[in-house]
Amino acid sequence: MKSMEQSRRDFLRLAGKGMVGAAALTAVPMIAGAEEPSKPAWPWTYQPLDKEEVKARVFANFNGANGGCCSGVASGILDLMAEKYGYPYNQIDGHMFANGGGGYGRKNLCGSLGGALAVIGLFCESKDSGAIRNQLYAWYESTQLPMYVPEGREAHAHQTVAGSELCKDSVGNWMAASGCEFASPERGYRCGCLSADVAAKTIELLNIHFGYEAAPVVEEEAAPALAANEYIGTGVSEIGGELKVKVTMDGDKIAKIEVLSNGETPEYFAKANPALLDSIVAANSTNVDVITGATKSSQALIAAVNDALSQIKK
Repeated sequence: MKSMEQSRRDFLRLAGKGMVGAAALTAVPMIAGAEEPSKPAWPWTYQPLDKEEVKARVFANFNGANGGCCSGVASGILDLMAEKYGYPYNQIDGHMFANGGGGYGRKNLCGSLGGALAVIGLFCESKDSGAIRNQLYAWYESTQLPMYVPEGREAHAHQTVAGSELCKDSVGNWMAASGCEFASPERGYRCGCLSADVAAKTIELLNIHFGYEAAPVVEEEAAPALAANEYIGTGVSEIGGELKVKVTMDGDKIAKIEVLSNGETPEYFAKANPALLDSIVAANSTNVDVITGATKSSQALIAAVNDALSQIKK
């Protein structure tokens, strides 16, 4: 037969997520002389989670009571850990980050990243936490988001690259591409899915860090074979991320410009390509007007052509 103290410890281990902090501790009568459950040493022991389960839970929590991006990520991850592993993960309620939405109310750091950083900081010492944070930022700043599509929902008509870790850039670029207002249900759907993506990436990075998942193998892209008069240039768009062009020269004149890759929204990019490139070729200069309605694409194309031209030996 279990002792009362053992029963108490079992209760704490299995206590539901709704019983947090002092509530869980007071639910079972204290025994005279019995020791309190030990406070987990920081950093807490990390336990792996399934990324698909995390996405679904975070999306649901984003749209639930006291939800939003910051709370959705933190509570979604911690809820699942509490359900799967019990104590001590059931002693924290991620909804404490409910005021982190909208870039903490100031459109600065994206709230989904804020919730993710809180989780990372719970399981990692400062040095490791900072390294994982930087990996998460680099991914967020350069990836077309959102990617997650909840079961039964429509695919995203617009995916954009934030270009920074700030809410105003992430949401602003998406609003410019989609034509939707901040208060629109489409924007809410987009940010809920983006939060799911951020949470899944956070779990991926933690799984890799703690040895539960192998780091993906990144294959280097083979550089295209170039003639002596051909040059590759790169530009970065605030909406579509990295863009590459190939510039072919005929003596000191620009003969042809080809777009090799881009992540722009197709309907906007079509306004700039080939019209802007034709203007550059005709003027033999990048000192041309940007295309109305495709300003960001135009600026990225001009930057890419300038990068290519900078490689020509004078």
